[in-house]
Amino acid sequence: MAKRDYYEILGLDRNANTSEIKRAYRKLAMKYHPDKNKDDPDAEEKFKEASEAYEVLGDEKKRSLYDQYGHAGVDSQFGTGGFQWSDFTHATDFSDIFENLFSGNGFFSSIFGDSFTGFGTRRRRAAVNRGEDLKISLSLTLEEINTGVTKKIKVNTKTECEKCRGTGSADGRISTCPQCGGAGQVRQVRQSFFGQMSTITTCPTCNGKGTIIRNRCAACYGEGRITSVKTVKINIPAGIADGQYLKLRGQGNAGKQGGPAGDILVFIKEKRHDIFERDGQDLICKFPITITKAVLGGTLEVPTLQKHIKMKLPPGTQTGKVFRLKSQGLPYLNSTRKGNLFIKITVVIPADLSKAERELYKKLEPFDEKRNLKPGKTFFEKIKEYFV
Repeated sequence: MAKRDYYEILGLDRNANTSEIKRAYRKLAMKYHPDKNKDDPDAEEKFKEASEAYEVLGDEKKRSLYDQYGHAGVDSQFGTGGFQWSDFTHATDFSDIFENLFSGNGFFSSIFGDSFTGFGTRRRRAAVNRGEDLKISLSLTLEEINTGVTKKIKVNTKTECEKCRGTGSADGRISTCPQCGGAGQVRQVRQSFFGQMSTITTCPTCNGKGTIIRNRCAACYGEGRITSVKTVKINIPAGIADGQYLKLRGQGNAGKQGGPAGDILVFIKEKRHDIFERDGQDLICKFPITITKAVLGGTLEVPTLQKHIKMKLPPGTQTGKVFRLKSQGLPYLNSTRKGNLFIKITVVIPADLSKAERELYKKLEPFDEKRNLKPGKTFFEKIKEYFV
């Protein structure tokens, strides 16, 4: 079944601003909140569908890709199985909605997995220790974009410390924080005019980690990671465009003390081509021809990104005339469709003539005078205006 339009899911038009998108998602998230729809088996799917729509439309770059290419433009942002809750990066923006889901119930376990059990404990600590994302730029030629390509590049990154195996501890001993009991948070109660006030703050003893290392590793100074250079493999899909990016999950910096690794974001830069200009998936080639070829017509050998192909040129071709060669452009992302190649004709007037050439043009001059060319609109332009 075809996926629904994200704007349709959130009940918005395509000109909606950020605030409108956020309000629309909040309204739907509250409407289909699992706690309010325990007897509705479809609520969970609708909740997830709305969250996927907000994940794309709530992100400026993902929204731009979606507006330009539809679902094909953002499918690569998620895994092979499509959008999963691990792809949702806005849970903290809606803490009033999502905190109720982190209670170890069946719904939470089904969408976030066991690794996030307990909103105030393991999930918070994992967020603290997660490695940083890395951003790199990759320049590609149109030929590489046309076919897709695999690149191997070296990246400066932080990897797991081999000496302590990423624990940060020289002897492998890691103790549970005695103050927070491993939660990474402590509850503080204070007396106020209105009675007792309870607040939850980051544990000052372990700084939210939940653990304490007494004997730090000398190689990594207790971080559990060291600086190194590694080679990463990047599979570039055909049809990608300048400004788009790929996410290499888990390829970024290793997390501190065994935390999960961050991602690598590969931003695409498109190299300027000597022959072609790009307009979306279409290519434009300005092709010069002689006066003789324009008058008499013939066959042109025109370039494409793969090879030269023959194109018929009708007699009397004017400068500025554009010919379309279907499906000779760039492929669309994740599709077998291709854009078109447009050949724009430029008739070149010779500047330096030999004596023989000048004599030939003088013989043509009487014929040109008979044409009695004058400025103004052509006969066909006048007819068109009359009917329009």
